[in-house]
Amino acid sequence: MAREHHTESGSDSGAGAGADFGSGTPSLTPTPHTPTPRIPPGQRHVHGWPVSHYGTVPRFRPERWNLRVHGATADRAEHSWTFDELAGLPRHTVVADLHCASGPTSTGHEWYGIPAAALLELVPPAPEVTHVMAWAEYGYSANLRLADFTAPGTLLATHHDGEPLTAEHGFPLRLVVPHLYGYKSPKWLRAVEYLTEDRRGFWEQRGYHNIGDPWQEQRYSHQERDGDGPGLPIN
Repeated sequence: MAREHHTESGSDSGAGAGADFGSGTPSLTPTPHTPTPRIPPGQRHVHGWPVSHYGTVPRFRPERWNLRVHGATADRAEHSWTFDELAGLPRHTVVADLHCASGPTSTGHEWYGIPAAALLELVPPAPEVTHVMAWAEYGYSANLRLADFTAPGTLLATHHDGEPLTAEHGFPLRLVVPHLYGYKSPKWLRAVEYLTEDRRGFWEQRGYHNIGDPWQEQRYSHQERDGDGPGLPIN
């Protein structure tokens, strides 16, 4: 079983949810002395794993569930796997810290699942693809640059700390992008869409930064510079 260690970032977010919305775990306790190199600017170290999502936890129906890859695929076809078929895909382990855009950081999470880069090997994108959209239950979405999606730590996770994900944390499948804020790591993942141009996801349309790099404190859209993303929708 391959294993990697990433001390960059991530956070608990979910379908229809960013890590900054919904009800968090009330017992989070700041740690007095945290090694600063591990914590991005503006973050605070906490014990535990916050649960935060917008809306209800979806019911898992294995007979209806599948993971789709669609959009600008190289063969222009849609591909899908059932829950049982996921077990046959390549797996490895990533250890990463989780960073919520609202400030909490929890460290040392062990994820097990399918490397996103392996998914692209199974379903190659067309040459003109520059971004992906991760789609989750309830129509929640998060857009990512292709380079962020294929980064070594990006994982389609099925397990956390040696156990299957709980429903509240994304069972049966969640995206983990450990070098970006948690709203880029949706729970209850259902599809990956290949894009030939950038398009804002759910929270990115609602005031969150299009890229979401915690080491640059890219929390909100008003911080964006030219080239960081497409324009915000006009209401």
